[in-house]
Amino acid sequence: MMLGNQPQPKDIEVTAPPADGISDLAFSKTSDLLAATSWNNEVRIWEIMGDGSSTAKAMYNHDAPALCCQWSPDGGKLASGGADNAGKLFDVTTGQATQFAKHDAPIKSLRWIDGANIVATGSWDKTIKYWDLRTPSPVSSVALNDRLYSMDAHGPLLVAATADRNISMFDMSNPTVPFRAMDSPLKLQTRVVSCFTTGGGFAVGSIEGRVAIQYTDIKDNQGNFSFKCHREGAPAARDSTVFAVNAISFHPVFGTFATAGSDGGITFWDKDSKQKLKVFTKKAGPIPAATFNRTGTIYAYAVSYDWSKGHSGASPDLKNSIMLCPVLESDIKPRKKV
Repeated sequence: MMLGNQPQPKDIEVTAPPADGISDLAFSKTSDLLAATSWNNEVRIWEIMGDGSSTAKAMYNHDAPALCCQWSPDGGKLASGGADNAGKLFDVTTGQATQFAKHDAPIKSLRWIDGANIVATGSWDKTIKYWDLRTPSPVSSVALNDRLYSMDAHGPLLVAATADRNISMFDMSNPTVPFRAMDSPLKLQTRVVSCFTTGGGFAVGSIEGRVAIQYTDIKDNQGNFSFKCHREGAPAARDSTVFAVNAISFHPVFGTFATAGSDGGITFWDKDSKQKLKVFTKKAGPIPAATFNRTGTIYAYAVSYDWSKGHSGASPDLKNSIMLCPVLESDIKPRKKV
């Protein structure tokens, strides 16, 4: 029997989703807990069972829309940031949320720094701040050229993308000075950056339906490339409809990746062989956030309006939902170059 002929299992809806637009999703690195932030100020946490069912475990609030979240490496705490300019820390054991960070504008992204008790927060106030959770003030900060739109970290690498299409790369051994800064290889506004799970580079997605694969070391520049995606009509056609790439998620086992966009589309890719691995049926609305679980067997994605078409594009009939897509190994495993 051919693995490629396996039927795709049905996606399962997470119970009690947020009542407003979903801004971020994060799976724990040590358990089956899934967190989501939303525009109605909420941060919600569910436990995902072996059969795909879900149980609501906790909820806490920011004082304005919650924009981002990520679990600590040990899975004991969830950090979140919001438009209230605050970073909050939820303790799974005590069930309490406390403030640990403060900016002068909304916190758009945050990341735990591997091997340390440090959280990096990136804001529209044009700074990245590093917080030692044992002290009330940031241990250091970085002045950026413009508002931070997306940020990711893996191992010693942190990548920050700003509103002016600048991308700064930091080594966490010297976290306040970028070792390399460049303009995005994509021509229009950056929506997302995501670090390779194998290290040494990252992917960039933009509002123009494009993704760029970028290596951090200049000597590896021959491996850089970009491609078109999340478009309707022939990708090369001038009249094709272009959608934003909202999420890029690298698989924790195979290093392949998924993209999700404003078109409601999800696609699995292999960057090394430059192949499209799997194209899924389009969903009922835009996908603003997505992520793999720690084993790569579940791909969680949110369906809710992302305001990519402004107020006129909002549909009152679109239901906010979080879906769990079972991942078949045959759909995400790397393939040899054809």
